[in-house]
Amino acid sequence: MKLTQGLRMAWHSVYSQRMRTALTVLGMMIGIASVTIMVAIGNGTAEQVKSQMQGLGTNLLTVNVVGRGATTSISLEDAEALVDIEGVSASAPVITGNVTAKYKAATYSTSIAASTPSYAKVREYEVAQGRFIKEIDGAFAQKVAVIGSEVAEELELSDPVGEKLTLGGIPYTIVGVLAEKGSSSGGSNDNLVVVPIQTARVVLQTNAIRTLYVQAAGEQQVDSVQSALEFNLQRFFRNDENSYSVFNQADLLETVTAVSTSMSTMLTYVAGISLLVGGIGIMNMMLVSVTERTREIGIRKSLGAKRRDIMLQFLVEAALIGGLGGIAGAAAGAGGAGYAGKLMDSPASASTDIMLLAVAFSMGVGVLFGFLPARRASKLNPVDALRH
Repeated sequence: MKLTQGLRMAWHSVYSQRMRTALTVLGMMIGIASVTIMVAIGNGTAEQVKSQMQGLGTNLLTVNVVGRGATTSISLEDAEALVDIEGVSASAPVITGNVTAKYKAATYSTSIAASTPSYAKVREYEVAQGRFIKEIDGAFAQKVAVIGSEVAEELELSDPVGEKLTLGGIPYTIVGVLAEKGSSSGGSNDNLVVVPIQTARVVLQTNAIRTLYVQAAGEQQVDSVQSALEFNLQRFFRNDENSYSVFNQADLLETVTAVSTSMSTMLTYVAGISLLVGGIGIMNMMLVSVTERTREIGIRKSLGAKRRDIMLQFLVEAALIGGLGGIAGAAAGAGGAGYAGKLMDSPASASTDIMLLAVAFSMGVGVLFGFLPARRASKLNPVDALRH
């Protein structure tokens, strides 16, 4: 029997049992849609995180100070001494916190970073209006601030430069507005206020530095800079390695990628259970179909049809049902992935490759679960079948 003939016969059988076919296809559709959405979300999230981390540059090192005993933080002078290393292009000690920003009657809760002028370079911030903080601002402990675009919008500041706002009740003069940067895995990058680190004690009631960003001159210098930095930290904390940690941006990217891949794989396995249920549905439908068409099989065999012809007929029918479920599932998955991406603010979209693979896989599931019914049909004795 030719494949085209088998397709025509399979379509006729499927179409004649539309309700049963629709219910079976629905099971496959749910499975394929689930897998497509999970893979799309996983891939989209991984790419988003990679893009955000690569945007900071793979030559960025982050020092987090935990501290133990008498030494639980570092001073500005300590930070300068620690990064006195060949191959360092910029460094920025940071004191972070949260404050309430107030302008006239409007208030907004925002993150604050007390740092140095190098903060903009190491964190890849650009100024849209005005200027960034300068060395002279820190030298004279000037109460000046650079605000993020989100803060300006929420406080309804149309022309912020030169305006006064209060941070935690302390008046500051706005000297600049940061260019919009969007969100990252840590939250909004635009809900931020940057002030000179010398004013941290006033607004944050502390001058304890626990975060230090260090930028190597190039990717080739990262390893040597990290080794020298860890040596300085080890000496500063008297060989107590639990008092600090140094994160390499490239290592973080590799870790995040591995975690994201593991999560995507796990979610795909979970969604694959739906495919198993759909496959069992196909097998059930095909077994019922074999039982109902036993006399038809007997007639075909008595007219000369071979076992492989009968088997091919039912395998094509099972593959067709799986394929219909795959097409419907891929379409539903693409739509679902787009909607999920909007809800999660993540670029989750199903690629053409994923959808084609989903359809091919669903057809494979159809053939796999249709094999037993097809084999049973091909082994029927024509005489017994005609008596059915």
